[in-house]
Amino acid sequence: MKPSFTGLPFFVYPVTDMLRAREFYHGVLGLTETANWDDQFVEYAVGGGTLAISGFMQDAVPAQAGCAALETDDFDGVVAYLKGQGVRFVMEPTDTGVCHFARFLDSEGNHLALHRKHATS
Repeated sequence: MKPSFTGLPFFVYPVTDMLRAREFYHGVLGLTETANWDDQFVEYAVGGGTLAISGFMQDAVPAQAGCAALETDDFDGVVAYLKGQGVRFVMEPTDTGVCHFARFLDSEGNHLALHRKHATS
């Protein structure tokens, strides 16, 4: 029997410099810290989910795994803000026909996506 999944409770990125990463996620992205274990595993609430960063994952290398997407209603405004903060975009904003999408890097080289799904009628 195939498994049945009911949600994605969190997505975690490995980081090598927790202070720098926390400044990026809180200072640049403006996310609010919701949990912290020994300053080595920090969680941020994003909508109904959790985005976490971890210094505990010594066997994982930043920038080599995954891409969490952050949904926004103000796609163009957030793109402009992030660029103003010096955030590096590795995929410029594009309209896929289904959504607006752009990919950028966090302070550790991990990929994040900015996303706004088109309204459905």
